[in-house]
Amino acid sequence: MAIQSLLVILFLPLLSSAYEASKHLKEFTVIEGKVYCQSCEHIGSWSLEGAKSLASAKVGIACKDYKKRIWFYKSFEADKNGYYYAPIPEMDGTEGVRKKEISGCSIHLLDSPDSACNLLTNINFGIAGAGVGERKKAVKEKGYEVVVYAAPPLAFKPVNCVPLGH
Repeated sequence: MAIQSLLVILFLPLLSSAYEASKHLKEFTVIEGKVYCQSCEHIGSWSLEGAKSLASAKVGIACKDYKKRIWFYKSFEADKNGYYYAPIPEMDGTEGVRKKEISGCSIHLLDSPDSACNLLTNINFGIAGAGVGERKKAVKEKGYEVVVYAAPPLAFKPVNCVPLGH
Protein backbone atom coordinates (compact mmCIF):
# COMPACT_ATOMS: atom_id res chain seq x y z
CA MET A 1 0.00 0.00 0.00
CA ALA A 2 2.86 2.39 0.79
CA ILE A 3 4.41 1.76 -2.62
CA GLN A 4 1.09 2.59 -4.35
CA SER A 5 0.79 5.82 -2.37
CA LEU A 6 4.37 6.70 -3.24
CA LEU A 7 3.69 6.07 -6.96
CA VAL A 8 0.61 8.29 -6.87
CA ILE A 9 2.60 11.06 -5.18
CA LEU A 10 5.43 10.73 -7.72
CA PHE A 11 3.18 10.65 -10.80
CA LEU A 12 0.57 13.19 -9.68
CA PRO A 13 2.55 16.17 -11.03
CA LEU A 14 2.95 14.41 -14.40
CA LEU A 15 -0.77 13.66 -14.61
CA SER A 16 -1.62 17.20 -13.61
CA SER A 17 0.65 18.72 -16.28
CA ALA A 18 -0.77 16.36 -18.93
CA TYR A 19 -4.28 17.44 -17.93
CA GLU A 20 -3.31 21.13 -18.13
CA ALA A 21 -1.74 20.60 -21.56
CA SER A 22 -4.91 18.91 -22.85
CA LYS A 23 -6.98 21.92 -21.72
CA HIS A 24 -4.81 24.19 -23.90
CA LEU A 25 -4.99 22.01 -27.00
CA LYS A 26 -5.58 24.16 -30.11
CA GLU A 27 -8.44 22.72 -32.13
CA PHE A 28 -9.16 23.42 -35.78
CA THR A 29 -12.24 22.40 -37.75
CA VAL A 30 -12.05 21.92 -41.52
CA ILE A 31 -14.55 21.03 -44.23
CA GLU A 32 -13.18 19.42 -47.36
CA GLY A 33 -14.84 18.46 -50.60
CA LYS A 34 -14.60 18.31 -54.36
CA VAL A 35 -16.29 20.09 -57.27
CA TYR A 36 -16.91 18.43 -60.65
CA CYS A 37 -18.23 19.11 -64.12
CA GLN A 38 -20.99 16.56 -64.72
CA SER A 39 -20.79 14.59 -67.95
CA CYS A 40 -23.37 15.29 -70.65
CA GLU A 41 -24.54 11.66 -70.50
CA HIS A 42 -25.89 12.12 -66.97
CA ILE A 43 -27.45 15.59 -67.08
CA GLY A 44 -30.82 15.52 -65.36
CA SER A 45 -29.65 12.97 -62.80
CA TRP A 46 -27.51 13.17 -59.69
CA SER A 47 -24.92 10.83 -61.21
CA LEU A 48 -21.30 11.91 -61.23
CA GLU A 49 -20.20 8.95 -63.32
CA GLY A 50 -17.77 10.23 -65.93
CA ALA A 51 -17.58 13.67 -64.27
CA LYS A 52 -14.34 15.63 -64.45
CA SER A 53 -12.74 17.60 -61.62
CA LEU A 54 -13.36 21.32 -61.96
CA ALA A 55 -10.27 23.41 -61.24
CA SER A 56 -10.67 26.75 -59.46
CA ALA A 57 -14.42 26.37 -58.88
CA LYS A 58 -15.74 28.43 -55.97
CA VAL A 59 -18.00 27.28 -53.17
CA GLY A 60 -19.50 29.27 -50.32
CA ILE A 61 -19.76 27.90 -46.80
CA ALA A 62 -22.31 29.36 -44.39
CA CYS A 63 -22.74 28.31 -40.76
CA LYS A 64 -25.81 29.19 -38.70
CA ASP A 65 -26.35 29.02 -34.96
CA TYR A 66 -29.34 27.42 -33.23
CA LYS A 67 -31.39 30.57 -33.88
CA LYS A 68 -30.64 30.29 -37.63
CA ARG A 69 -28.36 33.37 -37.56
CA ILE A 70 -25.34 33.23 -39.84
CA TRP A 71 -22.19 33.44 -37.72
CA PHE A 72 -19.73 32.44 -40.47
CA TYR A 73 -19.62 32.86 -44.24
CA LYS A 74 -16.70 32.61 -46.61
CA SER A 75 -16.02 31.51 -50.16
CA PHE A 76 -13.29 29.01 -50.97
CA GLU A 77 -11.61 28.20 -54.26
CA ALA A 78 -10.87 24.65 -55.33
CA ASP A 79 -7.38 23.70 -56.44
CA LYS A 80 -6.43 22.34 -59.88
CA ASN A 81 -8.04 18.99 -58.94
CA GLY A 82 -11.36 20.50 -57.87
CA TYR A 83 -10.53 19.90 -54.19
CA TYR A 84 -11.18 22.53 -51.54
CA TYR A 85 -10.02 22.65 -47.92
CA ALA A 86 -12.00 25.11 -45.80
CA PRO A 87 -10.92 25.96 -42.23
CA ILE A 88 -13.88 27.08 -40.12
CA PRO A 89 -12.86 29.34 -37.21
CA GLU A 90 -14.35 29.43 -33.72
CA MET A 91 -15.47 25.81 -33.63
CA ASP A 92 -13.37 24.63 -30.75
CA GLY A 93 -14.90 22.71 -27.88
CA THR A 94 -15.99 19.21 -27.15
CA GLU A 95 -16.97 16.80 -29.91
CA GLY A 96 -20.64 17.20 -28.94
CA VAL A 97 -20.51 20.98 -29.23
CA ARG A 98 -18.57 20.81 -32.50
CA LYS A 99 -21.09 18.35 -33.97
CA LYS A 100 -23.99 20.69 -33.17
CA GLU A 101 -22.19 23.65 -34.74
CA ILE A 102 -20.99 21.79 -37.83
CA SER A 103 -24.53 20.57 -38.47
CA GLY A 104 -25.50 24.22 -39.00
CA CYS A 105 -23.04 24.60 -41.88
CA SER A 106 -23.91 24.23 -45.56
CA ILE A 107 -21.95 24.38 -48.80
CA HIS A 108 -23.22 26.12 -51.96
CA LEU A 109 -21.87 26.26 -55.49
CA LEU A 110 -20.83 29.81 -56.38
CA ASP A 111 -18.77 30.03 -59.55
CA SER A 112 -17.09 28.00 -62.25
CA PRO A 113 -14.23 29.56 -64.19
CA ASP A 114 -14.89 27.14 -67.07
CA SER A 115 -17.26 28.87 -69.52
CA ALA A 116 -18.07 25.48 -71.09
CA CYS A 117 -19.20 24.09 -67.71
CA ASN A 118 -20.73 26.77 -65.54
CA LEU A 119 -24.39 25.92 -65.07
CA LEU A 120 -25.42 25.16 -61.49
CA THR A 121 -26.82 21.75 -60.57
CA ASN A 122 -28.50 20.74 -57.34
CA ILE A 123 -26.52 17.49 -57.15
CA ASN A 124 -26.13 16.78 -53.43
CA PHE A 125 -27.99 20.08 -52.86
CA GLY A 126 -25.26 22.28 -54.36
CA ILE A 127 -27.83 25.05 -54.94
CA ALA A 128 -30.04 24.54 -51.89
CA GLY A 129 -27.08 23.97 -49.58
CA ALA A 130 -25.27 20.68 -49.06
CA GLY A 131 -24.98 19.53 -45.48
CA VAL A 132 -21.69 18.57 -43.94
CA GLY A 133 -21.07 14.86 -43.55
CA GLU A 134 -19.79 12.91 -40.62
CA ARG A 135 -16.37 13.46 -39.13
CA LYS A 136 -13.93 12.05 -41.64
CA LYS A 137 -10.67 12.10 -39.73
CA ALA A 138 -8.76 13.80 -36.97
CA VAL A 139 -5.09 14.67 -37.01
CA LYS A 140 -3.52 15.14 -33.61
CA GLU A 141 -0.09 16.61 -33.14
CA LYS A 142 1.64 18.13 -30.16
CA GLY A 143 -0.46 21.10 -29.10
CA TYR A 144 -3.20 20.93 -31.74
CA GLU A 145 -5.89 18.80 -33.31
CA VAL A 146 -7.44 19.19 -36.76
CA VAL A 147 -10.89 17.65 -37.21
CA VAL A 148 -11.89 17.21 -40.84
CA TYR A 149 -15.49 16.83 -42.05
CA ALA A 150 -16.39 15.61 -45.53
CA ALA A 151 -18.75 17.54 -47.76
CA PRO A 152 -20.58 15.68 -50.54
CA PRO A 153 -19.28 16.19 -54.08
CA LEU A 154 -20.89 19.10 -55.92
CA ALA A 155 -21.13 19.70 -59.66
CA PHE A 156 -21.73 22.22 -62.38
CA LYS A 157 -23.03 21.02 -65.74
CA PRO A 158 -21.89 21.76 -69.27
CA VAL A 159 -23.49 24.59 -71.22
CA ASN A 160 -23.66 22.71 -74.53
CA CYS A 161 -24.35 19.02 -74.75
CA VAL A 162 -25.15 17.14 -77.93
CA PRO A 163 -28.69 15.73 -77.59
CA LEU A 164 -28.75 11.97 -77.26
CA GLY A 165 -30.62 10.14 -80.04
CA HIS A 166 -33.51 7.84 -79.25
